Amino acid sequence: MKKLFLLFVVALFALPRAAQAQDSATDSRVITTALPFLRIAGDPRAAGMGDMGVATSPDAWSQQWNPSKYSFSDQQHKFGVAYTPYLGNLVDDIAIAQLVYANRFNEQSAFAASLRYFSLGSITLTETGQEGDFREENPNEFVLDATYSLKLSEQFSMAVTGRYLRSDLRIQGVDNDASAANSFGVDVSGYYQSEEQAFDNFNGRWRGGFNISNIGPKVQYDTGGQENFIPTNLALGGGFDFILNDGFSKVGVTAEFNKLLVPTPPVRENGDENMNGVQREILEGQDDDVSFINGIFQSFGDAPGGFSEEVKEITWALGAEYTYDDSFAVRAGYFNEADEKGARKFLALGAGFEFSQIGIDLSYLFSTSRVNSPLEGTLRFGLTFNFGDEYTEY
Repeated sequence: MKKLFLLFVVALFALPRAAQAQDSATDSRVITTALPFLRIAGDPRAAGMGDMGVATSPDAWSQQWNPSKYSFSDQQHKFGVAYTPYLGNLVDDIAIAQLVYANRFNEQSAFAASLRYFSLGSITLTETGQEGDFREENPNEFVLDATYSLKLSEQFSMAVTGRYLRSDLRIQGVDNDASAANSFGVDVSGYYQSEEQAFDNFNGRWRGGFNISNIGPKVQYDTGGQENFIPTNLALGGGFDFILNDGFSKVGVTAEFNKLLVPTPPVRENGDENMNGVQREILEGQDDDVSFINGIFQSFGDAPGGFSEEVKEITWALGAEYTYDDSFAVRAGYFNEADEKGARKFLALGAGFEFSQIGIDLSYLFSTSRVNSPLEGTLRFGLTFNFGDEYTEY
């Protein structure tokens, strides 16, 4: 009999979907998906403002949040590398790493590509009764994507992103039929940035954005096994930049809302399945065994609790960023999710420094929920490099 290292189980189920089992008495129905790490901020700037980025000002990390922003980039080339420890209070080899490159090659267009890699560390498998007979497994997930962004007007741009997804979590030593799950996804996004406007004591600029991300087929880890939705998501946000009269200071405030476009788990009689794997009668809600396209449309009205439960499936975040002379930044944000839908609630702080076109960003998270965050007490950091031609929007 094979033994699976305990921390693998902890790492796998401590992701946002783990909250599903937190309190059955509250009748919680957490929406679960494959590759849930795609909903975790992979860069410290977004993390420092409460995991938001769909309507914040353009930066190197826009690929995860809203690639349309690249058409408003102030520099031709942007390159970034970021590292986020996961379960850092328990282990030191579980982490999310991200690489991104963007190129605004003319006034209207930009190209970008990125790689996000989630390592669940090294797991030791041993054979009972056979001393010294062991081997290492390294479960992991990654996504590779590319984007084309185009300005449709002076203030509005859109982008299309293609993405390859791979989830290799099944352990061959435990399940000989296990294989990596593969899928693809498409993002459609848009971004609005107004011209700078003059007010009584300051200048200002409006921002807005949307992103429908990870539109794609479900994944399956073995033949005949359960199919899992990928985290198709709708993000909407807006913000405003206060450009102060000293000519150096700027304060940006942003609000963002997210909703997974994945069916809500229905209420079934005595659990989801009987001992023979035959699905029991649905008591409330709609069948979640549907295609990913049907699942997107169904997700807007399938919650067993009706409209009030649909509203609880929307997460929101508020963030603020103060920058001075585009060389120093401090950030703060708050993220909120309903208790019945995962109970992720946290306060985030961050800072950024830029010198000679090299940027350093840091962020830190404080959980305010009764559910412990696997990112609690974790310092996330990233490096960005900006070079090439400069672009001026105003």
